[in-house]
Amino acid sequence: MELRDSLDGIGPTQLQGFFEGWPDPPSPETLRRLLSQSYRVSLAVDGQGRVVGLAQAVSDGVLTAFVPLLEVLPEHRGKGVGTALMRHLLGQLAHLYAVDLGCEGDLVPFYERLGMQRGNAMILRRYDRQSGTPSGL
Repeated sequence: MELRDSLDGIGPTQLQGFFEGWPDPPSPETLRRLLSQSYRVSLAVDGQGRVVGLAQAVSDGVLTAFVPLLEVLPEHRGKGVGTALMRHLLGQLAHLYAVDLGCEGDLVPFYERLGMQRGNAMILRRYDRQSGTPSGL
């Protein structure tokens, strides 16, 4: 597995199988687009060029960043891919004062092992817009 911080040479066909359990997951094309517009990305790529995990950060580039996505393909979970992705991404964000994320309660211990601390987060979910396509289009 190779860790990359660039989408160079990565197309939608290499970004399939993510968002397990989401009712309306983003298409590989939408995923490619949102990653390309991110402040920083971390990609885990296998020997065949398939992306098996990804993490994304959005940021002002000056003070703060937010990590909205950490995704690992089901068959690659439990092998340290998520940890490697987050360490790689956090390394890219080391110059920033704050890196925040929101997660489900069962994932808190994972992020605590990476040095993150519990805090409060407020969320708003618009499931009708989850695919990345505006409503009505």
